[in-house]
Amino acid sequence: MSTLRTSVALGAALLAANACRDPAPTGSGVPTDAPPPAASGMAGARPDRLAQLFARALASSAFRAYLKAQLDASPFPEHKIELQRFLPAVSGRALRYLAEGSGTSAADVRAELDRAIPLEVYLPVPAQRAAWPGDANVLVATALTDKDAPVAFDPSGRRYQLSAATPPSTPVIAIVPVETDFSVPPAPTQCIETDCGSGGGGGGTVTPPAGLYMRQSHIVGDFEGWLKGSPEYEVHILGQLGQSDSLKDYACAGEHASSALRYYDQNDADWSGDVLLYTQQEIDTYKAQHPGQGVRVFVIEDDDTPCVIKTDNLSLNRLFATADSVYKLYTAGKDQTTTVGKVWWAAQIARKIWTYAAGLIKTNDDLVGNAVDANVVGDHTHAGYNWILKGDKNVTTGWTDLEMR
Repeated sequence: MSTLRTSVALGAALLAANACRDPAPTGSGVPTDAPPPAASGMAGARPDRLAQLFARALASSAFRAYLKAQLDASPFPEHKIELQRFLPAVSGRALRYLAEGSGTSAADVRAELDRAIPLEVYLPVPAQRAAWPGDANVLVATALTDKDAPVAFDPSGRRYQLSAATPPSTPVIAIVPVETDFSVPPAPTQCIETDCGSGGGGGGTVTPPAGLYMRQSHIVGDFEGWLKGSPEYEVHILGQLGQSDSLKDYACAGEHASSALRYYDQNDADWSGDVLLYTQQEIDTYKAQHPGQGVRVFVIEDDDTPCVIKTDNLSLNRLFATADSVYKLYTAGKDQTTTVGKVWWAAQIARKIWTYAAGLIKTNDDLVGNAVDANVVGDHTHAGYNWILKGDKNVTTGWTDLEMR
Protein backbone atom coordinates (compact mmCIF):
# COMPACT_ATOMS: atom_id res chain seq x y z
CA MET A 1 0.00 0.00 0.00
CA SER A 2 2.85 2.41 0.83
CA THR A 3 4.40 1.63 -2.59
CA LEU A 4 1.19 2.69 -4.32
CA ARG A 5 1.04 5.96 -2.37
CA THR A 6 4.69 6.66 -3.27
CA SER A 7 4.02 6.10 -7.00
CA VAL A 8 0.98 8.38 -6.97
CA ALA A 9 2.90 11.11 -5.16
CA LEU A 10 5.80 10.85 -7.66
CA GLY A 11 3.42 11.06 -10.60
CA ALA A 12 1.74 14.16 -9.17
CA ALA A 13 5.11 15.81 -8.66
CA LEU A 14 6.09 15.15 -12.28
CA LEU A 15 2.81 16.58 -13.54
CA ALA A 16 3.28 19.69 -11.46
CA ALA A 17 6.84 20.14 -12.73
CA ASN A 18 5.73 19.80 -16.35
CA ALA A 19 2.92 22.30 -15.80
CA CYS A 20 5.49 24.90 -14.74
CA ARG A 21 7.58 24.54 -17.93
CA ASP A 22 7.28 27.15 -20.69
CA PRO A 23 4.80 26.04 -23.36
CA ALA A 24 6.19 24.79 -26.67
CA PRO A 25 6.03 27.27 -29.57
CA THR A 26 2.64 27.13 -31.24
CA GLY A 27 2.19 25.09 -34.40
CA SER A 28 5.87 24.19 -34.40
CA GLY A 29 5.78 20.69 -35.82
CA VAL A 30 6.58 17.39 -34.20
CA PRO A 31 9.01 17.40 -31.27
CA THR A 32 11.49 14.56 -31.37
CA ASP A 33 13.63 12.94 -28.73
CA ALA A 34 16.49 12.16 -31.07
CA PRO A 35 20.00 12.36 -29.59
CA PRO A 36 21.84 15.69 -29.81
CA PRO A 37 22.91 16.43 -33.38
CA ALA A 38 26.43 15.58 -34.43
CA ALA A 39 28.90 18.32 -35.32
CA SER A 40 28.66 19.52 -38.91
CA GLY A 41 32.26 18.71 -39.78
CA MET A 42 31.58 16.89 -43.03
CA ALA A 43 31.46 19.22 -46.05
CA GLY A 44 27.85 19.64 -47.06
CA ALA A 45 26.45 18.27 -43.79
CA ARG A 46 23.35 19.93 -42.38
CA PRO A 47 24.45 22.40 -39.68
CA ASP A 48 22.20 21.01 -36.93
CA ARG A 49 24.51 21.82 -34.05
CA LEU A 50 25.00 25.41 -35.17
CA ALA A 51 21.23 25.79 -35.44
CA GLN A 52 20.79 24.42 -31.91
CA LEU A 53 23.50 26.69 -30.49
CA PHE A 54 21.86 29.64 -32.23
CA ALA A 55 18.42 28.71 -30.89
CA ARG A 56 19.65 28.33 -27.30
CA ALA A 57 21.26 31.77 -27.51
CA LEU A 58 17.82 33.22 -28.31
CA ALA A 59 16.78 32.54 -24.72
CA SER A 60 18.73 35.75 -24.05
CA SER A 61 16.67 38.89 -24.66
CA ALA A 62 19.90 40.80 -25.31
CA PHE A 63 20.88 38.45 -28.14
CA ARG A 64 17.39 38.57 -29.61
CA ALA A 65 17.50 42.37 -29.66
CA TYR A 66 20.96 42.36 -31.24
CA LEU A 67 19.95 39.81 -33.90
CA LYS A 68 16.72 41.60 -34.78
CA ALA A 69 18.55 44.90 -35.19
CA GLN A 70 21.04 43.27 -37.57
CA LEU A 71 18.29 41.58 -39.60
CA ASP A 72 16.20 44.74 -39.83
CA ALA A 73 19.21 46.77 -40.98
CA SER A 74 20.32 44.30 -43.66
CA PRO A 75 20.22 45.86 -47.17
CA PHE A 76 20.08 42.45 -48.86
CA PRO A 77 16.92 40.79 -50.22
CA GLU A 78 14.62 39.43 -47.48
CA HIS A 79 16.90 41.13 -44.91
CA LYS A 80 19.39 38.28 -45.01
CA ILE A 81 22.68 38.29 -43.10
CA GLU A 82 25.72 36.10 -43.66
CA LEU A 83 26.31 33.80 -40.69
CA GLN A 84 30.08 33.54 -41.22
CA ARG A 85 30.35 37.35 -40.95
CA PHE A 86 27.69 37.94 -38.31
CA LEU A 87 28.96 35.61 -35.58
CA PRO A 88 32.59 36.90 -35.42
CA ALA A 89 31.62 40.58 -35.92
CA VAL A 90 32.00 43.19 -33.16
CA SER A 91 34.85 41.23 -31.53
CA GLY A 92 32.85 38.00 -31.54
CA ARG A 93 29.80 39.37 -29.73
CA ALA A 94 27.37 36.80 -31.20
CA LEU A 95 29.90 33.98 -30.72
CA ARG A 96 29.86 34.74 -27.00
CA TYR A 97 26.05 34.73 -26.87
CA LEU A 98 25.99 31.29 -28.53
CA ALA A 99 28.64 29.95 -26.16
CA GLU A 100 26.91 31.27 -23.03
CA GLY A 101 23.54 29.90 -24.14
CA SER A 102 24.87 26.36 -24.31
CA GLY A 103 27.52 26.45 -21.59
CA THR A 104 30.40 26.03 -23.99
CA SER A 105 33.27 28.24 -25.18
CA ALA A 106 33.44 30.82 -27.94
CA ALA A 107 36.34 28.82 -29.39
CA ASP A 108 34.08 25.75 -29.64
CA VAL A 109 31.40 27.75 -31.45
CA ARG A 110 34.00 29.26 -33.77
CA ALA A 111 35.34 25.80 -34.61
CA GLU A 112 31.80 24.67 -35.45
CA LEU A 113 31.37 27.71 -37.68
CA ASP A 114 34.66 27.07 -39.45
CA ARG A 115 33.56 23.50 -40.28
CA ALA A 116 30.25 24.60 -41.76
CA ILE A 117 29.40 25.38 -45.38
CA PRO A 118 28.63 29.07 -46.15
CA LEU A 119 25.30 29.88 -44.47
CA GLU A 120 22.81 32.75 -44.37
CA VAL A 121 20.28 33.75 -41.70
CA TYR A 122 16.85 35.34 -42.11
CA LEU A 123 13.12 34.87 -41.54
CA PRO A 124 11.95 33.25 -44.80
CA VAL A 125 8.17 33.74 -44.36
CA PRO A 126 7.35 37.38 -45.22
CA ALA A 127 4.44 37.69 -42.74
CA GLN A 128 6.59 36.31 -39.92
CA ARG A 129 9.48 38.59 -40.89
CA ALA A 130 7.20 41.60 -40.64
CA ALA A 131 5.50 40.54 -37.40
CA TRP A 132 8.22 38.95 -35.23
CA PRO A 133 8.81 41.39 -32.33
CA GLY A 134 12.04 39.77 -31.20
CA ASP A 135 10.51 37.61 -28.48
CA ALA A 136 11.35 34.02 -27.51
CA ASN A 137 8.40 32.48 -29.37
CA VAL A 138 10.63 31.52 -32.27
CA LEU A 139 12.32 28.52 -33.84
CA VAL A 140 15.66 28.15 -35.62
CA ALA A 141 15.41 25.74 -38.56
CA THR A 142 17.85 24.32 -41.07
CA ALA A 143 17.79 22.21 -44.23
CA LEU A 144 20.08 21.77 -47.20
CA THR A 145 17.71 21.44 -50.15
CA ASP A 146 14.19 22.53 -51.08
CA LYS A 147 12.85 19.02 -50.62
CA ASP A 148 14.31 18.43 -47.14
CA ALA A 149 11.97 18.45 -44.14
CA PRO A 150 13.53 21.16 -41.95
CA VAL A 151 14.89 20.35 -38.50
CA ALA A 152 14.24 23.08 -35.94
CA PHE A 153 15.15 23.99 -32.36
CA ASP A 154 13.45 26.22 -29.82
CA PRO A 155 15.31 28.44 -27.30
CA SER A 156 15.34 25.59 -24.79
CA GLY A 157 17.22 23.45 -27.33
CA ARG A 158 14.35 21.06 -28.00
CA ARG A 159 14.38 19.55 -31.49
CA TYR A 160 11.39 19.55 -33.89
CA GLN A 161 10.74 18.02 -37.30
CA LEU A 162 8.90 20.53 -39.50
CA SER A 163 6.90 20.06 -42.68
CA ALA A 164 8.76 20.57 -45.94
CA ALA A 165 5.57 21.92 -47.52
CA THR A 166 4.07 24.29 -44.93
CA PRO A 167 5.69 26.60 -42.37
CA PRO A 168 4.54 26.47 -38.73
CA SER A 169 2.64 29.34 -37.15
CA THR A 170 5.62 29.99 -34.87
CA PRO A 171 8.09 32.43 -36.47
CA VAL A 172 11.07 30.62 -37.98
CA ILE A 173 14.63 31.88 -38.37
CA ALA A 174 16.35 29.90 -41.12
CA ILE A 175 20.02 28.93 -41.21
CA VAL A 176 20.47 27.63 -44.76
CA PRO A 177 23.11 27.45 -47.52
CA VAL A 178 24.01 30.83 -48.97
CA GLU A 179 22.05 31.97 -52.05
CA THR A 180 22.92 35.67 -51.75
CA ASP A 181 26.05 37.38 -53.05
CA PHE A 182 27.04 39.26 -49.90
CA SER A 183 30.21 40.61 -51.54
CA VAL A 184 28.26 43.10 -53.64
CA PRO A 185 25.86 45.57 -51.96
CA PRO A 186 22.47 45.77 -53.72
CA ALA A 187 22.53 48.33 -56.52
CA PRO A 188 20.11 51.29 -56.49
CA THR A 189 16.96 50.56 -58.46
CA GLN A 190 16.86 52.03 -61.94
CA CYS A 191 13.79 52.19 -64.12
CA ILE A 192 13.43 51.74 -67.84
CA GLU A 193 12.40 54.98 -69.48
CA THR A 194 8.93 53.82 -70.54
CA ASP A 195 8.05 52.39 -67.11
CA CYS A 196 9.27 55.00 -64.63
CA GLY A 197 5.86 56.44 -63.84
CA SER A 198 5.23 59.78 -62.23
CA GLY A 199 6.73 58.73 -58.90
CA GLY A 200 10.33 58.61 -60.17
CA GLY A 201 12.81 57.65 -57.45
CA GLY A 202 15.45 54.94 -57.43
CA GLY A 203 18.74 55.37 -59.22
CA GLY A 204 17.39 57.32 -62.18
CA THR A 205 16.22 56.65 -65.71
CA VAL A 206 18.02 54.34 -68.12
CA THR A 207 17.21 54.41 -71.84
CA PRO A 208 16.65 50.78 -72.88
CA PRO A 209 18.85 49.45 -75.70
CA ALA A 210 17.48 47.44 -78.61
CA GLY A 211 17.31 43.72 -77.99
CA LEU A 212 15.29 40.82 -76.60
CA TYR A 213 12.96 41.58 -73.68
CA MET A 214 10.67 39.53 -71.47
CA ARG A 215 7.29 41.10 -70.67
CA GLN A 216 5.48 38.35 -68.77
CA SER A 217 6.29 35.06 -67.07
CA HIS A 218 4.20 32.30 -65.52
CA ILE A 219 5.82 29.41 -63.64
CA VAL A 220 3.88 26.22 -62.96
CA GLY A 221 4.41 24.72 -59.52
CA ASP A 222 6.75 25.68 -56.71
CA PHE A 223 10.49 25.40 -57.24
CA GLU A 224 11.48 26.80 -53.83
CA GLY A 225 10.75 25.32 -50.40
CA TRP A 226 9.31 27.73 -47.81
CA LEU A 227 12.48 27.61 -45.67
CA LYS A 228 14.52 28.93 -48.59
CA GLY A 229 12.33 32.04 -48.80
CA SER A 230 11.28 33.65 -52.06
CA PRO A 231 12.32 31.92 -55.28
CA GLU A 232 15.25 33.37 -57.19
CA TYR A 233 14.21 32.82 -60.80
CA GLU A 234 16.78 33.63 -63.47
CA VAL A 235 16.65 33.68 -67.26
CA HIS A 236 19.87 32.61 -68.97
CA ILE A 237 20.92 32.93 -72.62
CA LEU A 238 22.85 29.79 -73.62
CA GLY A 239 24.76 29.26 -76.85
CA GLN A 240 27.78 27.52 -78.32
CA LEU A 241 31.14 28.07 -76.63
CA GLY A 242 33.48 29.08 -79.44
CA GLN A 243 33.56 26.21 -81.94
CA SER A 244 33.54 23.56 -79.22
CA ASP A 245 30.90 20.97 -78.35
CA SER A 246 29.96 22.83 -75.15
CA LEU A 247 27.37 25.44 -74.21
CA LYS A 248 28.24 28.83 -72.76
CA ASP A 249 26.13 31.10 -70.54
CA TYR A 250 26.10 34.41 -72.42
CA ALA A 251 23.72 36.53 -70.31
CA CYS A 252 21.61 36.39 -67.16
CA ALA A 253 18.55 38.31 -65.98
CA GLY A 254 17.22 37.98 -62.45
CA GLU A 255 17.13 39.35 -58.93
CA HIS A 256 20.93 39.41 -58.70
CA ALA A 257 21.77 40.44 -62.26
CA SER A 258 24.76 42.74 -62.60
CA SER A 259 22.88 45.28 -64.74
CA ALA A 260 19.82 47.21 -63.57
CA LEU A 261 18.17 46.66 -66.96
CA ARG A 262 18.48 42.89 -66.48
CA TYR A 263 16.94 42.99 -63.00
CA TYR A 264 13.61 41.32 -62.30
CA ASP A 265 12.25 39.65 -59.18
CA GLN A 266 9.55 37.00 -59.61
CA ASN A 267 8.28 35.77 -56.24
CA ASP A 268 4.97 34.24 -57.32
CA ALA A 269 3.62 32.16 -60.16
CA ASP A 270 3.06 35.28 -62.27
CA TRP A 271 5.32 38.21 -63.11
CA SER A 272 4.91 41.09 -65.53
CA GLY A 273 7.21 43.97 -66.26
CA ASP A 274 10.03 44.80 -68.63
CA VAL A 275 13.41 43.07 -68.42
CA LEU A 276 16.26 42.96 -70.91
CA LEU A 277 17.52 39.46 -71.72
CA TYR A 278 19.96 40.00 -74.61
CA THR A 279 20.97 43.22 -76.39
CA GLN A 280 20.89 43.57 -80.17
CA GLN A 281 24.64 44.07 -80.15
CA GLU A 282 25.08 40.78 -78.28
CA ILE A 283 22.72 39.04 -80.71
CA ASP A 284 24.62 40.37 -83.74
CA THR A 285 27.97 39.34 -82.28
CA TYR A 286 26.72 35.82 -81.60
CA LYS A 287 25.23 35.45 -85.11
CA ALA A 288 28.52 36.54 -86.69
CA GLN A 289 30.41 33.90 -84.71
CA HIS A 290 27.76 31.15 -85.12
CA PRO A 291 25.99 31.63 -88.49
CA GLY A 292 22.55 30.06 -88.69
CA GLN A 293 22.35 29.17 -84.99
CA GLY A 294 20.05 30.50 -82.33
CA VAL A 295 20.47 30.70 -78.56
CA ARG A 296 18.50 28.96 -75.85
CA VAL A 297 16.39 30.99 -73.42
CA PHE A 298 16.58 28.91 -70.26
CA VAL A 299 14.93 29.48 -66.85
CA ILE A 300 16.23 28.19 -63.51
CA GLU A 301 15.42 28.71 -59.84
CA ASP A 302 18.76 29.61 -58.33
CA ASP A 303 19.87 27.77 -55.18
CA ASP A 304 23.56 28.60 -55.30
CA THR A 305 25.78 31.33 -56.76
CA PRO A 306 23.65 34.10 -58.33
CA CYS A 307 23.59 34.14 -62.15
CA VAL A 308 25.76 31.03 -62.33
CA ILE A 309 24.09 27.74 -63.31
CA LYS A 310 25.01 24.96 -60.88
CA THR A 311 23.55 21.55 -61.62
CA ASP A 312 24.61 18.05 -62.54
CA ASN A 313 25.46 17.52 -66.19
CA LEU A 314 23.15 14.52 -66.56
CA SER A 315 19.93 16.31 -65.57
CA LEU A 316 20.48 19.39 -67.71
CA ASN A 317 21.72 17.56 -70.79
CA ARG A 318 18.85 15.06 -70.52
CA LEU A 319 16.38 17.96 -70.49
CA PHE A 320 18.00 19.49 -73.58
CA ALA A 321 18.20 16.15 -75.42
CA THR A 322 14.52 15.41 -74.84
CA ALA A 323 13.35 18.85 -76.00
CA ASP A 324 15.71 18.77 -79.01
CA SER A 325 14.39 15.37 -80.04
CA VAL A 326 10.70 16.27 -79.69
CA TYR A 327 11.00 19.63 -81.45
CA LYS A 328 13.68 18.67 -84.01
CA LEU A 329 16.29 21.05 -82.56
CA TYR A 330 13.94 24.07 -82.83
CA THR A 331 14.52 24.79 -79.16
CA ALA A 332 16.34 28.08 -79.60
CA GLY A 333 15.51 31.52 -80.92
CA LYS A 334 16.95 34.35 -83.00
CA ASP A 335 15.80 37.75 -84.22
CA GLN A 336 14.07 37.94 -87.57
CA THR A 337 12.49 40.77 -89.52
CA THR A 338 8.92 40.13 -90.72
CA THR A 339 6.10 42.19 -92.22
CA VAL A 340 5.05 43.17 -88.68
CA GLY A 341 8.57 44.14 -87.60
CA LYS A 342 11.36 42.38 -85.79
CA VAL A 343 10.38 39.29 -83.77
CA TRP A 344 12.06 36.57 -81.71
CA TRP A 345 11.62 33.51 -83.92
CA ALA A 346 12.16 29.79 -83.46
CA ALA A 347 15.60 28.65 -84.56
CA GLN A 348 17.67 25.52 -84.46
CA ILE A 349 20.68 25.06 -82.23
CA ALA A 350 23.47 22.56 -82.77
CA ARG A 351 23.23 19.99 -80.01
CA LYS A 352 25.83 20.90 -77.42
CA ILE A 353 26.49 19.72 -73.86
CA TRP A 354 26.63 21.60 -70.58
CA THR A 355 29.54 21.10 -68.19
CA TYR A 356 30.45 22.62 -64.85
CA ALA A 357 33.21 22.44 -62.25
CA ALA A 358 31.87 19.95 -59.71
CA GLY A 359 34.05 21.27 -56.92
CA LEU A 360 32.23 24.63 -56.92
CA ILE A 361 28.76 23.27 -56.33
CA LYS A 362 27.01 23.76 -52.97
CA THR A 363 23.40 22.93 -53.87
CA ASN A 364 21.80 22.19 -57.21
CA ASP A 365 19.78 24.87 -58.96
CA ASP A 366 16.25 23.81 -59.94
CA LEU A 367 15.83 23.50 -63.70
CA VAL A 368 12.57 25.18 -64.69
CA GLY A 369 12.69 24.86 -68.46
CA ASN A 370 13.93 25.59 -71.97
CA ALA A 371 11.77 28.13 -73.84
CA VAL A 372 10.30 26.77 -77.07
CA ASP A 373 8.27 28.83 -79.55
CA ALA A 374 4.53 28.24 -78.98
CA ASN A 375 4.15 27.72 -82.74
CA VAL A 376 6.65 24.86 -82.61
CA VAL A 377 5.01 23.34 -79.52
CA GLY A 378 1.54 23.83 -81.02
CA ASP A 379 0.31 25.37 -77.76
CA HIS A 380 -1.67 28.60 -78.16
CA THR A 381 -3.81 28.25 -75.05
CA HIS A 382 -2.02 30.93 -72.99
CA ALA A 383 -3.17 34.32 -74.21
CA GLY A 384 -0.44 36.95 -74.11
CA TYR A 385 2.41 34.42 -74.08
CA ASN A 386 4.39 33.25 -77.10
CA TRP A 387 7.04 30.84 -75.73
CA ILE A 388 6.47 27.68 -73.66
CA LEU A 389 8.87 26.44 -70.97
CA LYS A 390 9.69 22.74 -71.27
CA GLY A 391 11.29 20.96 -68.33
CA ASP A 392 12.39 17.41 -67.57
CA LYS A 393 10.57 14.74 -69.62
CA ASN A 394 9.15 17.52 -71.80
CA VAL A 395 6.71 18.62 -69.06
CA THR A 396 5.33 22.15 -69.47
CA THR A 397 6.67 24.18 -66.55
CA GLY A 398 5.53 27.64 -67.58
CA TRP A 399 5.16 30.15 -70.37
CA THR A 400 6.66 33.52 -71.18
CA ASP A 401 6.23 36.50 -73.48
CA LEU A 402 9.39 37.40 -75.43
CA GLU A 403 9.60 40.56 -77.52
CA MET A 404 12.18 42.10 -79.85
CA ARG A 405 12.65 45.87 -79.89
